[in-house]
Amino acid sequence: MKQFLLSILIVLPSAVDAQTVLSIDQCRQMALEHNKQMAAAKRGVDYAAFMQKSYRGNFFPDISIGGTGLYSNASGDYSVAEAYLPTVDTDAAGNLLPNGGYAYFPGMALDYKVGLVYTGGVKLEQPIYMGGKITTAYRMAKIANSIAEKQHTLTATEVIEQTEQAYSQLIKATELQRVAQSYNALLTELLRSVESAYNHGMKPRNDVLKVQVRLNESLLAMRRADNSVRLASMNLCHYVGLPLETTIAASDSLPSSDYALLPEATDITARPEYAMLGSQVELAGQQVRLSRSEMLPQIGASASYNYIHGIDVNDHTLLDRSNFAVMLNVSIPVFHFGERRNKVRAAKAKLEQAKLEQQDANEKMMLELTQAANNLDEARLECQIAETSMAQAEENMRVSRKQYDAGMETIADHLEAQTLWQQARETSIDAAYQLRLCHVAYLKAAGRLYEQ
Repeated sequence: MKQFLLSILIVLPSAVDAQTVLSIDQCRQMALEHNKQMAAAKRGVDYAAFMQKSYRGNFFPDISIGGTGLYSNASGDYSVAEAYLPTVDTDAAGNLLPNGGYAYFPGMALDYKVGLVYTGGVKLEQPIYMGGKITTAYRMAKIANSIAEKQHTLTATEVIEQTEQAYSQLIKATELQRVAQSYNALLTELLRSVESAYNHGMKPRNDVLKVQVRLNESLLAMRRADNSVRLASMNLCHYVGLPLETTIAASDSLPSSDYALLPEATDITARPEYAMLGSQVELAGQQVRLSRSEMLPQIGASASYNYIHGIDVNDHTLLDRSNFAVMLNVSIPVFHFGERRNKVRAAKAKLEQAKLEQQDANEKMMLELTQAANNLDEARLECQIAETSMAQAEENMRVSRKQYDAGMETIADHLEAQTLWQQARETSIDAAYQLRLCHVAYLKAAGRLYEQ
């Protein structure tokens, strides 16, 4: 597919007016690869996957390295002079009593300097039991990842539906363009015949003028049809990621009345919205557990190894040692004035709300599926009627031309027969177009439009 797109981009600068013929399968694939909505949905999946990995890391120890440095030019000294200090004895009661003797104290001199003081260490922290908070948070991250993947599928379904509609619009515009060209060709040939008959005195001048008026109207219809094809091609380019000036031609055609004969679907479980609603209910249930975890005890352990160095006293380092410590921390919530209990109640209310919304959405999706099936059945019947009307209009125009050439019918009646043929053909095209759109809508409602 990438080589196919590259070949298109290479040809475009040299031949912008050249048509690029694409099938609906090619347009689908290009839309899934290059549509900006798909790119944004993919980033959402990546975000959810990374968040899940982030929460998984909470199961493992947290290891950190830290250190502190301090420099100060503070310094000084502290000294005590030498002296003779009295000595004492103790009596039987343990009291201190001077004994009349003296002891020599040589004195003491302390010189200190702060200088550079630094400390460093390694710390390991491991949660043991957090009331289920870590496990619940990880489960919520997994559910969020699943929702993101379903959202990606839903986006892909919507992009395919939009691409199908744009592609069908291009087919319809092309078919209407052919009808306008065919009608113009019929009027041109009729004008030539009527002018020849007028020149031979077989038809009045009024017949020529009536045909010329209809021919002028067909020219305007042709111009409008050309503009519709050009606009439909640009719209399809927008969805498949091609430059808007690319001229696209559809290789497929509009369906007939026997198209889309599918077994009736009564199951909506294949839709991504159904799975997303279930995941949202599950997510709300995990939120209840997360709120309840704040009411349970929390236990954690930590171990650290630290080293400190600094402060010189009498040219010797006072602090130069390391230590190892282990700590166990237990926290038991006792009373918080109803704050945490009400959080649990609020989470339960949210869970009930999610369940009710799920039931409501499921019923609406079932109604949507039933309506889509009815629309498809009606569109098929409308297409059958339009095909029958088209066959009758063609036969009516053939008979009318015979009668007009034989002089048994006026030019006004013959032009009316041609107009009825044109209208029947346009109605047939529009019916086939609606049948294709209803088929796409039915597949989407049944969850069958996009399968990974």
